[in-house]
Amino acid sequence: MKNRALRTVTLAVAIASLAGTAACGSDGSTGRASGPVTIEFWGWAPGYEKSVELFNSTHPDVKVTYSKISPGAKGGYTKLLSAVKAGNAPCLASVGFETLPTFAAAGALQDATAETAPYAKEYVPWAFAQSGVAGHTYGLPVDIAPMALVYRKDLFAKYGIQQAPKTWAEYAADAATIHAADPNAYIGYFGNDAYNFAGLAWQAGAKWFGTSGDKWTVDLDDPATRKVTAFWQDLIDRKLVKVVPSFDSALYKGMGEGTILSDVNAVWDTPILADSVKQTAGNWAVAPMPVWDAATPAAGNAGGTPNAVLKGCKHTKEAVEFAHWFGTDQASTGNLIKETGIYPAALTGLDNPALAEPNPFYGGQRIFDVFKDSATHVDPGFQWGPVMTKTSGALADGLGKAGTGTTTLDAALADTQAQTLAEMKTQGMDAG
Repeated sequence: MKNRALRTVTLAVAIASLAGTAACGSDGSTGRASGPVTIEFWGWAPGYEKSVELFNSTHPDVKVTYSKISPGAKGGYTKLLSAVKAGNAPCLASVGFETLPTFAAAGALQDATAETAPYAKEYVPWAFAQSGVAGHTYGLPVDIAPMALVYRKDLFAKYGIQQAPKTWAEYAADAATIHAADPNAYIGYFGNDAYNFAGLAWQAGAKWFGTSGDKWTVDLDDPATRKVTAFWQDLIDRKLVKVVPSFDSALYKGMGEGTILSDVNAVWDTPILADSVKQTAGNWAVAPMPVWDAATPAAGNAGGTPNAVLKGCKHTKEAVEFAHWFGTDQASTGNLIKETGIYPAALTGLDNPALAEPNPFYGGQRIFDVFKDSATHVDPGFQWGPVMTKTSGALADGLGKAGTGTTTLDAALADTQAQTLAEMKTQGMDAG
């Protein structure tokens, strides 16, 4: 049997830069800067511009200038890291939960622990915790991304399935039923999105990364994740799910034609799907994602973003105050729910009226009710690692190859573990 003992690496690189920034606040202190200040903010999500405009119209002492950049994985993060290195980075930027430890390890973040502390209890606890690493907080969360099952209710009924599967065992049984009735139809698909797979592992109880003293623990192929790989490998081998790249045009073609009947994905995927298969409006519904044990339901999370303070910011206090307003103000949150498709990380946002609006694409369903329940079943103990760019790239490559049969999911996990540890060593993190 494979040795699955936890691997550890030092956190030295992740915290080395903190000594010079921990005491830095507004203009080098934790007090408010004198006179009006300007905060530069970079991000990419739709709707952010409007929230910035709302802030500027009601806060004459602080002006926020917003620059839209490419999404993080498509060059935005590289641009941000380059700007930090060049000394011309914005004060605040969107940095996903999964990437924040990588920015910390690169010394690209500014400690905002003192400035964020007063707001800690106003957010979903695990989301606030993931806005920092190694005891230091770098920003405040905007959203979380609980997962659910989005499915063609009409086509499920056509194949004799009157309700969405509640467990993964039911999902597999329904997959067999659908494909037996029509060899061109599949209950869902297997893609190559590393973070979606991470959400599945998160639901199963995986603990890919952790900290022990001043060390990271790394165990990407733990037993919980192996349970997930065994399940999906079986569906792939039996050809009960369609293998197609995540977010590919072929995926939406299949969904539009009615040959791919569902998607297990995060809340932010619901507007993407609605925009991609407009011709099927009214036929879709949202249900809780299938669970492993109906007696102890759990949900995964695939995404979520804090607005983080970058190294060199001279107005940390004001930047944090804006970040807090951005994610808690009812008008701002309502805008972000409608335009960006977020599920708020702020506790006050959970009562925003925009979450209660019926969605015509999903048959008039109040879909956020499903995500609200799912969010209560997300394990707060999941953590991301310090080299997620390498980790996610290796995993996505492995998932793609496993889908086409050139490797297995278990082998992909082992390779991702090896590449992650190798990258840590390359960055000066000694493996233990």
